[in-house]
Amino acid sequence: MRVSHRVQPVFDDPNLVGYAGLVPALALAESAGLHELLGEQLSVESPNAVVKSVGVVAGMLAGADSIDDLDRLRHGGMDKLFDGIRAPSTYGSFLRSFTHGHVKQLDAVSSRLLARLTARAPGLLGGGTDPEGIGFVDLDDTIRQVHGYAKQAAAYGYNKTYGLNAMLAVISTPLAAPVIVASSLRKGNTASGKGSAAMLTRAVTTARKAGVTARLLGRADSAFYRHDLVAAMVKAGMWFSVTVRLNKAVTGAITRIPEEAWTPIQYPNAVWENDPSLPEGGYWVSDAEVAETCFVAFSSKKKAHRIRCRLVVRRVRRLQPKASDGTVQGELFAAYRHHGFITNSTLSTVAADQHHRGHAIIEQVIAELKDGPLAHLPSGKYTANAAWLAYAVTAFNLSRALGVLAGKRHARARAATIRDELIQLPGRIANHARNQIVHLPTDWPWEHAWQQMFDHTTRPPPALAA
Repeated sequence: MRVSHRVQPVFDDPNLVGYAGLVPALALAESAGLHELLGEQLSVESPNAVVKSVGVVAGMLAGADSIDDLDRLRHGGMDKLFDGIRAPSTYGSFLRSFTHGHVKQLDAVSSRLLARLTARAPGLLGGGTDPEGIGFVDLDDTIRQVHGYAKQAAAYGYNKTYGLNAMLAVISTPLAAPVIVASSLRKGNTASGKGSAAMLTRAVTTARKAGVTARLLGRADSAFYRHDLVAAMVKAGMWFSVTVRLNKAVTGAITRIPEEAWTPIQYPNAVWENDPSLPEGGYWVSDAEVAETCFVAFSSKKKAHRIRCRLVVRRVRRLQPKASDGTVQGELFAAYRHHGFITNSTLSTVAADQHHRGHAIIEQVIAELKDGPLAHLPSGKYTANAAWLAYAVTAFNLSRALGVLAGKRHARARAATIRDELIQLPGRIANHARNQIVHLPTDWPWEHAWQQMFDHTTRPPPALAA
């Protein structure tokens, strides 16, 4: 491909827009009750707070990752399609007017909006309404790096990075991609698991309000191996699956597992060996094996607070370093890396391990946020950045609902894919019989998905959830 003619660029068309996909996106937000929820819940002392809030969310949907980047909404004919577009300086002043209480109000808006989005896009939590099904609640945190000493609450965190700590809780099912059900911005040096029990309770409440009736399995890594979190999962009637730290109690339990108890599992580079003599028809040839044993977690606590559960362990053979001639020295004793987690589920050992490894799905959500609105924490004020995270959660869940409405191809697509294929769509505005017509590119590869999304979002909404 090459340029076929001499091109002369001229920025002179007032009827062009670069984000035609914001029309169905904001139509979905409005029909799901975002404006009403903001009007009811948000009490920040700023004129037109609802309009400004929706503007921030719209900018994030379009790809804005900083306050200045919200200026991308002010071009061409955008003011003909949308009312209330503001300058970045106005959005910045608005965000800096937030207090901690106002951020909590945004969290409440996001929680209620998710319930309403599931009514507009039933597949958003597909399988979650099956009482016999399963839903996964994952918790994790990340350090978002910042620069300069004017950033309030910034500090060096566990990974030696100077920044702020964001903790998230997401819910997913075997049929549905994850949506965010709770979030919190903390000081940069906050311990990962601090406050996780309260966040777990918030997440479960939001999931239930969104119509999830399936059994919930809470998953977390070893940084969240805490009694209060596991106890909160038990209190909520959940299964838990939490990675343990390899302390003396855990290593002692692992050493007591008999060698014949280890079962090979499907793992990267595993090979299936057919064997008709076995009930399963064969077995996996793999360097990874699993086994389990009974375990009492948090044995240093009072007897009433100890948790009896299963300790499931996966071991992976350590790769031996090559010698200078490229050969590998033979092993006298096999050496393994052990990864253990506690669980109270009734799943088989292999199934429990497979579900636990699925916890990595929250890492993808964090990566998507960092590739979008959380590329920066744009303000020097802590509460402004906390509000920015809350708006990012709303934008993420909206984009996930748009993908579901667009059809199977986009139902589990990443936020960047939805943004590139469904939102960042150029259009030209034309007036006809007092109606605005948006002319879109011919042969757009995702035309059918976009039209399907548009048709769904412009239909009369069903009765909204309370």
